Amino acid sequence: MGKVILVTGPTRSGKSEWAETLAMRSGKAVVYVATAAEDPADEEWQKRIQQHQKRRPQEWLTQCVSVELTATLAEAKPNTCLLVDSLGTWVANLLEQDEISWEKTITEFLETVQLVAADMLFVAEEVGWGVVPAYATGRKFRDRLGSLVRQLGAICDTVYLVTGGHVLNLSTLGSPLPPSRG
Repeated sequence: MGKVILVTGPTRSGKSEWAETLAMRSGKAVVYVATAAEDPADEEWQKRIQQHQKRRPQEWLTQCVSVELTATLAEAKPNTCLLVDSLGTWVANLLEQDEISWEKTITEFLETVQLVAADMLFVAEEVGWGVVPAYATGRKFRDRLGSLVRQLGAICDTVYLVTGGHVLNLSTLGSPLPPSRG
């Protein structure tokens, strides 16, 4: 199994930039796995995507994977470093799945992460630190992403929190929670 790292934090915290720094430091060929789908009709979204693209070295391979993330991970070559940005967008892309399908998707994802020989860096947004969303879809997104981040963090070699312009290595500063009982 390769090294598995999770970089989490709030919006505009620098989490993607930190993950990109870690990918560059890996010394391996980097595959940037973008979970966002381009939408030419959304100018602001396109600008966000372009900002990310401009920061990446040209030699990095980019794969756009809005749904089939698990299959993409399973196909990774051992001498590569996959940078998946972001899990929040991937969760949003699968929000229409019913609970049974979602649980199957997450189980397959987590099992695959533990088998892949490539290094993997996952970027995930922290949600749920504030007001409970007023709409069922917002609560569903928040709960699914929060649960996924917790489960992934439990199997990662290192977990970073990026906030306030600082990077905190939670793996050295904190203690992991025992597995969730439900």
